[in-house]
Amino acid sequence: MFRKCIALLVLLCAPFSLLAWGVVGHRAVAKIAENHLSSSAKREIARLLGTETLPLVSTWPDEVRSDPQYSSTGPWHYLNVASGLNFPAFTAQLNATPIIPPTNAYTALLQVRKDLKDPSKTAAEKLFALKFLVHLVGDVHQPLHVGHGEDRGGNSILVSWRGHDTNLHSIWDGDLVEYPGFTYSEMAQAYDHATSSQVKQWQKDDMATWLFESYQLCTPVYAAAATSPKFDYRFYPAFGPLVEQQILKAGIRLAGVLNAVFR
Repeated sequence: MFRKCIALLVLLCAPFSLLAWGVVGHRAVAKIAENHLSSSAKREIARLLGTETLPLVSTWPDEVRSDPQYSSTGPWHYLNVASGLNFPAFTAQLNATPIIPPTNAYTALLQVRKDLKDPSKTAAEKLFALKFLVHLVGDVHQPLHVGHGEDRGGNSILVSWRGHDTNLHSIWDGDLVEYPGFTYSEMAQAYDHATSSQVKQWQKDDMATWLFESYQLCTPVYAAAATSPKFDYRFYPAFGPLVEQQILKAGIRLAGVLNAVFR
């Protein structure tokens, strides 16, 4: 009993997780996007990145979160909303949020996309915008990064994963992605199998649609935790295909945004 109380206290006191998909997942998203870039987008991105690559910069926004210089970007990584919203109510809430300064993943995505297209922005400002765009597209395809505000996107829901105590959000940020044991390049190669019709449809969807999809995908995720919070070997086969789908969609949609920006 004492050990359980200590574990609970540690979880409640620890800062909640915001590392959607972890290093491997974010870099796989960026690698998939690289595979679908136009020649003009590849050229302009290479000019901005120099010796860096999209996969390597995809995790930069997480790496600088603890730096006071970037403290205002903390809320950019997620969007927590009330449960039970339909699409009109969901989009109404999105559109009611002040865009400047960005205060959540949706407003941040709109802003960095705008900055990347703005000819008045410096190369350094565009590089910053590019790094965040790559990262945030990945973030919003992790269902619990568009989760319920009342439980902080699953951070307040205590569960166990294969015998160790954690929370629902953390399982989706890391454990599920890492379970197959892929490197990011292996993951991109294994997951990048979208048909031409899927690519066309996914790239046509707007950002509000992306977020609402993730919001809807939270329903079975929350239901699984409510039914049995002790996740074992059966959890990955149940939700692994969803992880694969969302990482693939994120990569395809990221390529679509970048191709449009650098057209």
